[in-house]
Amino acid sequence: MSFVLPAPAQPSVAVEGTEDRFPVRRVFCVGRNYAAHAREMGNDERDPPFFFTKPADALVGDGHTIPYPPQTKDLHHEVELVVAIGTGGTDIRAEDALSHVWGYAIGNDLTRRDLQAVAKKAGRPWDWGKAFDNSAICGPVHRGPHPLTGAITSRVNGEERQRGDLSEMIWSVPEIIAACSASVTLVPGDLIYTGTPAGVGALQRGDSCTCQIEGLGAITTIIAP
Repeated sequence: MSFVLPAPAQPSVAVEGTEDRFPVRRVFCVGRNYAAHAREMGNDERDPPFFFTKPADALVGDGHTIPYPPQTKDLHHEVELVVAIGTGGTDIRAEDALSHVWGYAIGNDLTRRDLQAVAKKAGRPWDWGKAFDNSAICGPVHRGPHPLTGAITSRVNGEERQRGDLSEMIWSVPEIIAACSASVTLVPGDLIYTGTPAGVGALQRGDSCTCQIEGLGAITTIIAP
């Protein structure tokens, strides 16, 4: 058997402290998982967790310059803790969930906010607002302790925009894994972006956006002039 077109490259992200790469299959994202952010977007923080996806080939590593995306005038940054799944499963119990985690990374869920707002108003999917080229920034995956607490921040051109703590998540990492695996079978190589604290805002051409999580370092993305 042969493919009739060249097979696409395997999406992957860096692994901290090594030349190895973490192969990525799917990218799941949790919406509105910090109460203050849910309120700033006009929503009820008591809503159950929900998910959307980004294509794996939308992943971009630390330190890259990316183009300002088309069809938007309101590109937003969203710093997030990313969970890298190392052991798959279906209907994973929350009390067992952390044993399925391979590591953690810093993410930036870039969003075409104006296109997302149009989709919300029309009751349509969020794909054009969330799942565009270069929209899933992800730093190196770190092995080590599960980060249950710690500062999570973003800065644009050195000015702080977002500040929260991982302990402020409405739904914890184990609860997120349990909820996601109740609907789909998680497999090794899946990533889960776990939501963003309040303070999201617009990025302009030429901006430098730095996302930081205590214990995981920092990543920076530059929007091309």
